Amino acid sequence: MAQRSFIYLPRPAADPTGQLELPVQGKRVLVAHRPHAGPRALIYFGGNAEDVSLTRAELAALLPNTALYLLHYRGYGGSEGRPSETALRADAQALYAQVARRHSAVTVAGRSLGTGPAVHLAATQPVQRLVLLVPFDSLLAVARGAMPWLPVDLLLRDRWEAAAEAPLVEAPTTIVAAQFDAVVPLARARALHRAFRPGVAELLVVNELDHNTPILTAEAFRTALTAHPAPSLPR
Repeated sequence: MAQRSFIYLPRPAADPTGQLELPVQGKRVLVAHRPHAGPRALIYFGGNAEDVSLTRAELAALLPNTALYLLHYRGYGGSEGRPSETALRADAQALYAQVARRHSAVTVAGRSLGTGPAVHLAATQPVQRLVLLVPFDSLLAVARGAMPWLPVDLLLRDRWEAAAEAPLVEAPTTIVAAQFDAVVPLARARALHRAFRPGVAELLVVNELDHNTPILTAEAFRTALTAHPAPSLPR
């Protein structure tokens, strides 16, 4: 009954300034925003205990010529409601619709738990690039490894089966994984990489990387987020 409290760890927004509101399903969902005129935009989905209002400052320093949109999951940062896979999918789609009206070159990035909504968005919308930081192929697979004594296949509600949607992604994709990740084993990132169609995704495995390494201190994160996009592959 309390399984979502293990998956989602809501945090308040340390910096509540510069927020956009998304009215979704009668809920007030907030987005940490850094405006910038022009075609480029980044939609970012954070980890399960991440305050994306702080991540915005890191990304603003890294991407000065890109508009930033970082979703506060429901229950996080002042967003109303409770987080769930269904709710976050709806919020991701609503955010994309708003961003795509303003910008023509939209990159989507997801970190850890953010893998799920990021892959979902890239699989269902025309995005320019997809960047996945310390990701997983399936939350169910992660749960099986972490709690092998429990029948998680029967119990888990929010499964975030990113590998099932990965074959639908056409945008060039970069996956950055940690060689020794104590939270999401490297095997999960490798399994996700294999799920993409050949040539769509590249996998970078970094020895020095930790699951919670800040973006600005990880060269692999910075490189993945600032890379120039390659043309999308045809179907």
